[in-house]
Amino acid sequence: MHTLKINEIFFSLQGETSRTGLPTVFVRLTGCPLRCSYCDTEYAFHEGKALTIAKIVEQVKSYNTRYVTVTGGEPLAQKHCNLLLESLCDAGCSVSVETGGALDISRIDSRVSRIVDIKTPGSQEEEKNLWSNVDWLNQRDEIKFVLMDHADYDWAKAILEEKRLAAICPVLFSPVQGKLDPRELAQWILEDGLEVRMQIQLHKLLWGNETGR
Repeated sequence: MHTLKINEIFFSLQGETSRTGLPTVFVRLTGCPLRCSYCDTEYAFHEGKALTIAKIVEQVKSYNTRYVTVTGGEPLAQKHCNLLLESLCDAGCSVSVETGGALDISRIDSRVSRIVDIKTPGSQEEEKNLWSNVDWLNQRDEIKFVLMDHADYDWAKAILEEKRLAAICPVLFSPVQGKLDPRELAQWILEDGLEVRMQIQLHKLLWGNETGR
């Protein structure tokens, strides 16, 4: 029986991506190979318990929604994550996975929406970006840049243009809470006319940094 180490499973509103506001079950896997400077889920690095894929799917299906997000930590760091994603799709769920962009996404079930971070210099993990992942993205997927400051913004803008990301899939620009004023980021995007979606983390506006939300 295949198992994964699970930090938490909880029901909340999706706070990010094009699914913002949708009632969603979150499956947070334990562990992450990255150590981003702005990480807000350090508690998921080690804490968790082993659950079978069947048990995870059972818990997910107990909630009154078809939307489920598999996140972390870094979910793809666990070898049976792709099997979990496939099983959730088979169970009739609308599935997204949030990944830090350092691990291969090519074997993820095609029914899954892949939310891929591109790490900026401010994250201190820029060198971990696996650029070949961009070749696997399509309109079902989304790219996210988490921005610390104007230097991160300029870097992300250059990558956006160099790799023509907006033609591949929706692109999200997100300010780090407490580091970059969302109003400043909004003004930069408007001034430059970027083809990106700015997002503010809805769950943090509603519940602050409370976990399990």
